[in-house]
Amino acid sequence: MASLAPTTDPFDDPTPAELLAGRGNLKHHAMDGLLLDGVPLNRIADAVGTPTWVYSAGTLRSRYRALAAALKDAGLDAQPHYAVKANDHLAILATFANEGAGADVVSEGELRRALKAGIPASHIVYSGVGKSDRELRLALGEDIGQINVESAEELHMLSAIAQDMGKSARIALRVNPDVDAGGHEKISTGRATDKFGIAYDAAAALYALANTLPGIQTVGVATHIGSQILDLAPYRAAYARIAELVRTIRGMGYRVDSVDCGGGLGIPYRGEAAPSPTGLAGAIAGAFHNLDVRIALEPGRWLVGPAGVLLASVVLTKHTPSTRFVVLDAAMNDLVRPAMYDAWHGIVPVSAVDAVAPLGPCDVVGPICESGDTFARSRALPPLAPGARVALLDAGAYGAVMSSAYNARPRAAEVMVDGEQWTVIRARRTHEDLWAGEVVPAR
Repeated sequence: MASLAPTTDPFDDPTPAELLAGRGNLKHHAMDGLLLDGVPLNRIADAVGTPTWVYSAGTLRSRYRALAAALKDAGLDAQPHYAVKANDHLAILATFANEGAGADVVSEGELRRALKAGIPASHIVYSGVGKSDRELRLALGEDIGQINVESAEELHMLSAIAQDMGKSARIALRVNPDVDAGGHEKISTGRATDKFGIAYDAAAALYALANTLPGIQTVGVATHIGSQILDLAPYRAAYARIAELVRTIRGMGYRVDSVDCGGGLGIPYRGEAAPSPTGLAGAIAGAFHNLDVRIALEPGRWLVGPAGVLLASVVLTKHTPSTRFVVLDAAMNDLVRPAMYDAWHGIVPVSAVDAVAPLGPCDVVGPICESGDTFARSRALPPLAPGARVALLDAGAYGAVMSSAYNARPRAAEVMVDGEQWTVIRARRTHEDLWAGEVVPAR
């Protein structure tokens, strides 16, 4: 993943114009400024204020359809399950439900959200290393499509719960292929040292054991090697190992009907080369085309990241002998990725006038009392006066869903654009909301 650290020359980064050129849902209008799907973002900011998240329903649909078409064209019997953790808003989930998507969930709350949004239980896969007794009972009670088991301990736990409930748990073993996807340390999931999955060398024996346990119905194997992956080579390596595992398990006399290929397909935050759904589908087909297995996929960021922006306003510009600081009203409590992962997000002015002004280096920061509250260093942007607005790009994934009320800052509003219409899908929280439910003991 690209680093937040300054480049040798800020003008080595893509300019705002170059960033917009690669994003078909965004463009500048000479009078109205930055448009998302033809809707002026200034109009939304005038009505709702900033900071505000804005999502494009059209982009969600078009990206899902592109992925589904790539899988079909590759000759795969495949079902995408949207990774709810990327953005769990009901409006996002409902949009994907209407497209026929399933859901990949990792908690009781995500499972309940997926069901509430209209995703059928039979199209839900439950992943995660720490499923509780309560969560497994809910999953079995709702008769969801599949539980991805991540350890021998969880397998025995699930068997006992299923037997107690008189249920049969459809499971896949999540296998750790010990492949390094090359991404950020904190979003790698497929190495031997990561907490996820069952060690590759132990998987076949555990699959055999699962077939002897009451309440367990083995349906396949699953894997996931990380997030924001920008190279197909790790996928090919992981899928080759999983395909060999399928052959080994079948050679032992057991059925393997499905393979969950995980997610992690990256997006070009900085304009870098990134694999396409066609490339990913080709990697999957190359490994599994002759194995007669159903394919599941868990896309998240690739579907929702480019569909969203975070609108923010400039509070002030602070000049020091070495740096121009542009201070926004958005902060790390809104978008934590730069502080947590050194993540790079494009930043473009909303005003058409600002968009054509000369560029100069600046650090873009938020108002939170942390030095880590920094969105960009040495970024080339025009002069931005107090009240000027900017859009932080590719913010649809791991943005609002990871936000907090740190520094007692109410969570931002969320808006969905659909064609020429836009709707506030979550109102801005109030300061009173911050302490609602808190109790001060009488003494």
